[in-house]
Amino acid sequence: MRGGAVTDAVADTVTDVESRTRLTRVLLWLVVAVLGVRQMAVVLRQPPGERLTDLETWIGENGVLHGTGSLYDGDRFTGTPFAGLVLKPLTASAEASLGVAWTFGSLLLVAALGVVAARALPKPVGRRTALLAAPVAITLLMLSLPVRNTLHLGQTSILPVLLVLLAWFAARDDRLRGVLVGLAAALQPTLLLFAVLLWLTGKRRASAAFLATFALSTAAAWAAVPKDSWTYWIHHVAGAGLGERPDSLANQSLHGALLRLGLEGPVEIALFLVLAAAVAFIGVRRAVRYAQDGQLLLAVAVTGCVVVAVSPTAWQHQLLWVLLAVVGKVGKRASDRLVWPAVVVLVVTLPGQMLLPNVGPVTSVRDNALLLAALGAACATPFLLRTSPYWARPIPTDYARPVAARWRRVPLLPFWRRVLHRPNLLLELLLIRVVYSAYAQVRLAATAGRPLAEEHGRQIHAIEQWLHIDIELWVNHTVVGITWLREFFDYYYSTFHFIVPLAILGVLYARRPADYRWARTSIGFATVLALVGFWLYPLAPPRLMPGLGFIDTIHGVQDFAKPDYGTLTGVTNQYAAMPSLHFGWSLWCGVVIVILAPKLWMKALGLLHPLFTIAAIVATANHWVLDAVGGALVVSLGFGLTYLLSGPRKLEPVTEEKEAAPEPAQRKADPAPEPVRAEVVGK
Repeated sequence: MRGGAVTDAVADTVTDVESRTRLTRVLLWLVVAVLGVRQMAVVLRQPPGERLTDLETWIGENGVLHGTGSLYDGDRFTGTPFAGLVLKPLTASAEASLGVAWTFGSLLLVAALGVVAARALPKPVGRRTALLAAPVAITLLMLSLPVRNTLHLGQTSILPVLLVLLAWFAARDDRLRGVLVGLAAALQPTLLLFAVLLWLTGKRRASAAFLATFALSTAAAWAAVPKDSWTYWIHHVAGAGLGERPDSLANQSLHGALLRLGLEGPVEIALFLVLAAAVAFIGVRRAVRYAQDGQLLLAVAVTGCVVVAVSPTAWQHQLLWVLLAVVGKVGKRASDRLVWPAVVVLVVTLPGQMLLPNVGPVTSVRDNALLLAALGAACATPFLLRTSPYWARPIPTDYARPVAARWRRVPLLPFWRRVLHRPNLLLELLLIRVVYSAYAQVRLAATAGRPLAEEHGRQIHAIEQWLHIDIELWVNHTVVGITWLREFFDYYYSTFHFIVPLAILGVLYARRPADYRWARTSIGFATVLALVGFWLYPLAPPRLMPGLGFIDTIHGVQDFAKPDYGTLTGVTNQYAAMPSLHFGWSLWCGVVIVILAPKLWMKALGLLHPLFTIAAIVATANHWVLDAVGGALVVSLGFGLTYLLSGPRKLEPVTEEKEAAPEPAQRKADPAPEPVRAEVVGK
């Protein structure tokens, strides 16, 4: 009886897991459909002169494919002569219907690309992964900058990538495989590098068919348009001089990066050729190794990344290869497995300004983020081989058993387990930067008219008068009369807002990793809640309230006769005052220091920061007293949400010493949770 009950329980568990997987799959496909509709709407809602701009210059009423002159007059067409012949029949289509058909067809190509890539994942693949891979892949493709740029411009960049993937993972005959890749190279000549990959992986017949198809396609175009072919292949050296300026940020190739660094002329060309040869040698060699290891999709992606780096021009819509490199596994530890995919997805889906700040040497990294990701995939990233003992069984993550909560239903998310070791630093830095960029964008987008913000300011002022806490004007004028105090509060307001929270997070990351995650989550929740406040209740701070006599000690005198008063109104949202994150973040700092600091004097020092901050925001006329109350509220909710979702901060005391982790070959398939380390906080 007991054995039957256990069997039934296992069967019920398996059924529940499969049901959740099917539901997740349905939801993901729904996301794909919504994204597809949204992408079409974004493109087609643009005015005729601003949508499908490249397609318009090719086949529009005054497009180059309509004329009798050269395709390359005015650099409006940058494709190969063969691509011009392929696109020529489209000039007979009606412009309005062609735009809809082109956008819809491009989305179908994206969907096909995602399905092929999902089916090409290296085996073995779990059932859940197999069911969810296709919608996840299509979602990432639709969100990526290359696909969005392709849809906006009306480019053809998706087709060569799809042809290459179909050749490797759908075609069964070597000749057909070679024909498909040859057609892709006829559209984008730098894909000739795939002939080398085919040859070195033993597909000699496919390589020969590839080169023959490319040669016949190019020869046919040469016979049809000899003048254009001469211009493209000889005068412009395979199109290298066509299109935008090669030193623009849109060109994410080695050639573009060298030009942006100030190199030019024969020196730049020689250095580019040397670097391109080195990248091609290293990248193709790595690709062959991964192909022989059974990771064909990774091999194709690495070769594509080499193509991106060594091309004279690699525009944004041609960089899908970088996203395909996400399939590589990096890291021996399970906790490190998300680092490489996260880096790739962030680089390919977000603009560089959101990833890195515009600060000194970091600017070059930011401007070449896609190129650096391509170079990393091609030459440096240590992808695991399938023969590695860590491929299927990485070193497991250490989870702690939480202390029992006061309420029975806490934590609300039981799968949110506390991790003992510190997270990957690169991943954390990217997370902090992206979250802050999103915070800045939402804060800026939560704009409101001056009348509404001032009306809310009068409401807050009236409430404070009723409560007899309207001390802002007295404090402001008192501080203005004391020069050294005014300078101190101006400096404190402008500087410590970011320095102190980042310093606390840095110390916790290095010394108290288990508490770092708890603290980081709580301030994240508080910031998100503050954004909701900025959006729902735009509020003019005291310094921007006309007629009340406040003095802006930081930004200077405001001209209230002008609608854009304030020196920063053009670059930031001056009405994001309620709640005050200046005070909210400082209160978070004080609470964290009081809870975690080992010495009493440290706790007392930690409390000074929120006290100085509330004095600074009132003295400089940047916030009302009630703004600080709002900041305290969102921080309290941030701590509360963290507690409700993940349970108490403290961990169980140690009951026994932790044994050394065995090697992967000695570990069981499902290792039991390890006991808590002796140095964990809360013992």
